[in-house]
Amino acid sequence: MGATILDGKKLAAEMRADIAAQVAKLKAERGITPGLGVILVGMNPASISYVTAKEKACADAGMLSRDIRLPESATQGEVIAAVSDLNGDPAVHGILVQLPLPKGIDESAVINAIAPEKDVDGFTPVNVGRMMIGERCYLPCTPHGIIQMLVRAGVVTSGKHAVVIGRSNIVGKPVAHLLMRKAEGGNATVTVCHTGTRDLAAFTRQADILIVAAGHPQTVTGEMVKPGATVIDVGVNRIPDPSRPKGYRLAGDVDFDSVSQVASLITPVPGGVGPMTITMLLYNTLAAARA
Repeated sequence: MGATILDGKKLAAEMRADIAAQVAKLKAERGITPGLGVILVGMNPASISYVTAKEKACADAGMLSRDIRLPESATQGEVIAAVSDLNGDPAVHGILVQLPLPKGIDESAVINAIAPEKDVDGFTPVNVGRMMIGERCYLPCTPHGIIQMLVRAGVVTSGKHAVVIGRSNIVGKPVAHLLMRKAEGGNATVTVCHTGTRDLAAFTRQADILIVAAGHPQTVTGEMVKPGATVIDVGVNRIPDPSRPKGYRLAGDVDFDSVSQVASLITPVPGGVGPMTITMLLYNTLAAARA
């Protein structure tokens, strides 16, 4: 019997409908339209696709979207000046700097320039620090989206063993922290695996909840998964496929065919974690506007 699919697209649609209703209420009661400012530097196809999807999501939710697009040749100073512009714009409540930035630009310096109260991506040191010590803050979108998927699917995390593959600042580290905090969707015992981990399968077979954010296809196969586990696949990889119109197909970090025969719940790629990232960005922007 195959695993039940955790449909991120369906959950995101439900959450976005609720966000749109709350945006309309905020407009009616307080005359405030939540505004999101996005800075895109260069012409990275994946980044352009994400920003385009974000623009549509903002429009559907009734939010203001202000984009600043800079050429690949933009200097670090010009990017930081764009951040400062959005920091000072009262119509913009949240700021997103689309990563990665072109070579030669210090991403940390740019992120650090975002006003913490507008850091709806949850990347500034202030918000990361607040998250770590349990203070109120904007949680990073992809990790928060993963927690929302688990909670809304009724997955019990308290007392369970969660294994996270990946230690990036964007997904691995923050999702590991959220899983072990004393809060809904947390209180798990967490193991973090990475490129230095010996015998990865020895850890993954222990996982009640397995979060895979390794950045490599086929990182986890069916024989590496505990029967009945919940598997969240964060990876998005382009696999050459001449039979497809674009010449490639999207695949996660998990071998879906084999793992879905062992797990009880699994996210697909695409249509799993991805739709939740923009949804949580809207969620945070609404919270910033209310504040």
